[in-house]
Amino acid sequence: MSAKISYDEVEVGTELPAQSFPVTRATLVQYAGASGDFNPIHWNEKFAIEVGLPDVIAHGMFTMAEAIRVVTDWTGDPGAVAEYGVRFTKPVIVPNDDNGALIEVSGKVAAKLDDDARTVRVDLTATSAGQKVLGMSRAVVRLA
Repeated sequence: MSAKISYDEVEVGTELPAQSFPVTRATLVQYAGASGDFNPIHWNEKFAIEVGLPDVIAHGMFTMAEAIRVVTDWTGDPGAVAEYGVRFTKPVIVPNDDNGALIEVSGKVAAKLDDDARTVRVDLTATSAGQKVLGMSRAVVRLA
């Protein structure tokens, strides 16, 4: 499968469709099982508060994975992502209620990198509760 987005049709400044991703405590337990990361800061409110956090927080890698979905959904091909990196700036705080937290992600094409390789750099913005949770969130993407 290859990216469905054509390099020739994409311009710098092209905005990717923004998405919101809900996160509940149940989501965190499921992710812990899948990832093997059972650190109690991700499921035990008492422990999280004892170590100085405001509440249970989402796994950083989970947050990172949700953010890149904006790119993979846009391209139609997860294999189109050649590079991806972020800096973790704030945790996603997940309250113990029916709503949990929401990770809101937007992205735009920041640069065309290589005409021969048909690569672009996509910059992502990820927020939760009005706070930026990922910094320097960038992906290099190969387009059709």
